[in-house]
Amino acid sequence: MSKPPGKTVRQPEYEFRSLLLPRTVSRNEARALLTEQAEYGHWELDRLRLYPDGRRKITLKRRIIRQVRSPLSSFLDD
Repeated sequence: MSKPPGKTVRQPEYEFRSLLLPRTVSRNEARALLTEQAEYGHWELDRLRLYPDGRRKITLKRRIIRQVRSPLSSFLDD
């Protein structure tokens, strides 16, 4: 299916955050931390890497929402 002429489709933009958890952090503590980040910070899990020594490298992402200023809002600012 092709897109209509003159219409561009923007891909969503994301910001990323990396966390490195030491091996002393339990699985339940890591789960609680990630749940809190998801609920209150609107982050979602992008990648989790578990190293042989027990460390976890976690990459979180969240969508950047750009606000476009409408012509009406510039009229109201005057």
